[in-house]
Amino acid sequence: MLILLPPSEGKAGDGDGPPLDPSTLSLPGLAATRERVLDALDALCSGPAEDARQVLGLSAGQSGEIAHNRALRTAATLPASRLYTGVLYDNLGLPSLDPERTARSVLIFSALWGALRPADRIPPYRLSMGVRLPPLGPLAAVWRPALTAALPADGLLVDMRSAPYAAAWKAPAVRVRVFREREGRRTVVSHMAKATRGALARDLLANGADPATPEELLKTVLDLGHAAELNGTDLDLITH
Repeated sequence: MLILLPPSEGKAGDGDGPPLDPSTLSLPGLAATRERVLDALDALCSGPAEDARQVLGLSAGQSGEIAHNRALRTAATLPASRLYTGVLYDNLGLPSLDPERTARSVLIFSALWGALRPADRIPPYRLSMGVRLPPLGPLAAVWRPALTAALPADGLLVDMRSAPYAAAWKAPAVRVRVFREREGRRTVVSHMAKATRGALARDLLANGADPATPEELLKTVLDLGHAAELNGTDLDLITH
């Protein structure tokens, strides 16, 4: 089982480790594309600040993120497991889980790095997969060939990514959706969906679950106390 996660816009503070060494990152097949995207982001953020702000979708109060992006090659790093914060990662609690288990069972997708293992050390940055980064263009399209060549397409994939990151690598996977049920009526939820996915990922990892098929995944999820249904290739979690 491999759990596919999105990154988060929320990041921890500055790192406490050595500067970025791209050669130490997992999935070395992504190295060339990582360099292309890193160079393009550095060029954008070294130019007019207003242009960078518009391309990256930043508010005036977020202009400090541009300086972060200019310093990516020299900034201190920290593991991806600690870098990403926010609702999903707060509920997942990667740093408190067995690192050997998370190393083989978790992939974190990134607009800058393509995909990462939790132990990969990277600096704080700001770039989302929905960005059209000049001169490269839409980042999902930039990453798709490299990710397709570098990532495994076998085994059970449990997809918790948001749509822009799912577009960067399309593989047969069980997509995790979250619904709220009230008085017999179900509605899609957004903010709480992140918390629910994070909690489910933590339960799967902490309990040593290793289902091999969608049906085994559903049984495992039910055994862990979650309300769920399997609808085709979608695992629907139901909250009340």
